[in-house]
Order: sequence, then C-alpha cells, then structure tokens
Amino acid sequence: MLPARTRARPFLPRARTRSFPPVRPSFIAAPFLGALLVGATAPAHGQTLDPRSFVNTPVGMNFVIGGYTYSWGNIAFDPTLPIENAEITTQGGIAGFARAMNFWGLSGKVNAGGGFVCANGSGDVLGARETRDVCGMTDLSAAASVNFIGAPAIALSEYPRYKQGFLMGGSLVVIVPVGQYDPTKLVNIGAHRWSFRPQLGLSRAMGRLTIEFLAAVTFYTRNGDFFNGRQRDQAPLYSGQLNVIYTFRSGIWGAVGGTAYGGGRSTIDGRPALQFEENYRLGGTLVFPVSRHNSVKVYGTTGLYARTGGNFHVLGASWVYAWGGRKAPLNYLEPAAAPATTTPTR
Repeated sequence: MLPARTRARPFLPRARTRSFPPVRPSFIAAPFLGALLVGATAPAHGQTLDPRSFVNTPVGMNFVIGGYTYSWGNIAFDPTLPIENAEITTQGGIAGFARAMNFWGLSGKVNAGGGFVCANGSGDVLGARETRDVCGMTDLSAAASVNFIGAPAIALSEYPRYKQGFLMGGSLVVIVPVGQYDPTKLVNIGAHRWSFRPQLGLSRAMGRLTIEFLAAVTFYTRNGDFFNGRQRDQAPLYSGQLNVIYTFRSGIWGAVGGTAYGGGRSTIDGRPALQFEENYRLGGTLVFPVSRHNSVKVYGTTGLYARTGGNFHVLGASWVYAWGGRKAPLNYLEPAAAPATTTPTR
C-alpha cells in the first residue's frame, strides 16, 4: 500500500518536529496564553507589555478572557495632554475573545476585547487644579496576527510534535473609538479617534527559555472634537519591546520585559502642542494552569522614565477559558523520521 499523500506547506520550509509526550490536560490553555487583548484596556494604548504575542496556537482553539486591572499614579491616558502632577486611580473589568486560525498554511489568531473602567483623581490643567471622577466603556480593540516563519498551522493532535525554533510574525491592532468621551474634559476613558498599530515580532526558543522582540508603530486619525471643539492630530508613535520568557515543567510560564516608545508629537488646530513622547517601562507576567481548560494570568508594570506624561503603575489579573482545537492533522509539519528497522535472520 502506498503511503498517504501529504500536502505541501506553501512558501516556507517545514518546521522541525520532535518526539514529545502527549499534551497534559492542564497544558491545554496555558502554553498559548499570551497577548490576547492587545492594548484593549491599558491606561494608554501602546504602553503595554505583551509577552508571547506570537506563538503557534493549534487551529480552532478558542479563548474567552475576563479580568480586572488597577492602576495608580501620574496615569498617561494621553501623555501629550497638558496635565501635570496628576494623581489618578483607575480600576475596572476586561473581557474578550480570541480564536486560532489557519491562514493558508500559516498559524495565526484573531481577537477582540474591551472593558469598563472607572477613573478618579486630580491634576494641574493649565495651572489650575482639576478633579475628575468618571466611569465608562473603554475603546474596543480588534487584532489579527499571522506567523510567517517557524510556526505552520497545526492541529491540536499535532502540537506534541511541534518544536519552536526561530519564529517571525506580524499583527495589526485596530482601536475602535466607542469608549466614554466628553469633549469638555481633558481626561476621558476613550480617545475619540481611531488608531492602527502594525507590529513585527521575532522570537527564538532555546529549550525552556525564549527571547522575544517586538517592534511597532501606531498611527492616529484626527480627533475633530478635542477639548471644546478643537482639532487634534498626532504623529506616529514608535515602540520597541524585549521579553525574556521561561517555561517550567509544571506548565507555568513567566516573563520579564521592558518597552520603550517615542515620537507622537501632537498639534492642536495646526499648532504644535507638546514635545514628542519618550518613555520606558518595565514589567512582569506569570501564567499558570488551573485545570484542563482554565488558566490564570497575573501581571504588573511600572514606569522607569517618562519625558512626557508620567510614571504610573499597573496590576492586573485575568482568567482564561480555552476549548476546541482541530483534531484531524493538517499535515504542514514535517513527518517525524521513522525508527530504523532490521530484518531478523534465521
């Protein structure tokens, strides 16, 4: 009998395979839990740390996430606003959904999310002390990502044979302006403008250790109703991020990383408003499995340096439920080599 015909993986060389025990039940959700809600509910979009943004997630897996975030300090809802000496506290819930996809033989994900946040505090606005107490929806976040190299589309049954080496991927995050916004106030939950963030990710796994680098640029549309009817434009904001990730035998994984971003100079009614942004942040993430389908993620970030805006702190926790996953092999992985056999002699 002839061997079954295997589909060729398009465009790219096949990923390596390895002999590996079957996926333990507690590992179903945790290995694939990375940045499922990219920038959806952060105090300022583009200031988040997103370890494991690009991983090979089996096609057909679904994730539902719910969580809570708390932040305090000189919170940069928008670092180019003329607010000084701010002391603001925010807290609220987040929710979202993600699904792993097969993009013509390449692995990827689509996800969307948002939240409801309350903010209260005070700051100096043009020399006068102002207070703000507001609750409302955040802007919505929608994203799609594709792994171009090193992560072919795989079924859940094929995951035990997959071994990451070098991985390269790209994503696009879109922020939809549906959040709370009052044009008579400078501090709002929503931004009242669209933003688009293309991102490139590079990742290299070396045993249980993974090094990841992310580079992104955020483009903003005009806010035509900024602070009593003014028009506000903002130049692109550039960011870079480096994460070091370690996976333990138990299935727990943790990451530490830093991010830097700059640019984003604003103009109001065509006149320069404030200087460009330059900020640095440091953070950590810990993810651990609870059961076959459930995992918990805890994270925190803090500011190291802020040329504009301010340094603030963020703590958060989320619960993720995962299910699904295609069972039938997709055959984009290179088949494992068969063991050598010898013919017995009499």
